[in-house]
Amino acid sequence: MGPMSAPSPVELDEPVTDDVTLPATPWTTVVWNDPVNLMSYVTFVFQKYFGYSKKKAEKLMLEVHEDGRSAVSSGSREEMERDVQAMHEYGLWATLEKQE
Repeated sequence: MGPMSAPSPVELDEPVTDDVTLPATPWTTVVWNDPVNLMSYVTFVFQKYFGYSKKKAEKLMLEVHEDGRSAVSSGSREEMERDVQAMHEYGLWATLEKQE
């Protein structure tokens, strides 16, 4: 056999990537005001389901009451779908929104 030569190194193109990679846009559970549920009940639900302190639960409840809506939780779509479903089970009007 004759002399063997090693293959010469080959430069590979590096994949083009953006300098900034944005994380997946989180989703939000929004609770809306309704004429049925008492403010104390809404506060109770926020404390019971989300584990919020009374102060935080009251703040969110006042947003619902005064502004007509409040973003009460955020996270992955699956988590927020679960939260929306839970709010419905408590009798609250809630929707899912994608944050911009």
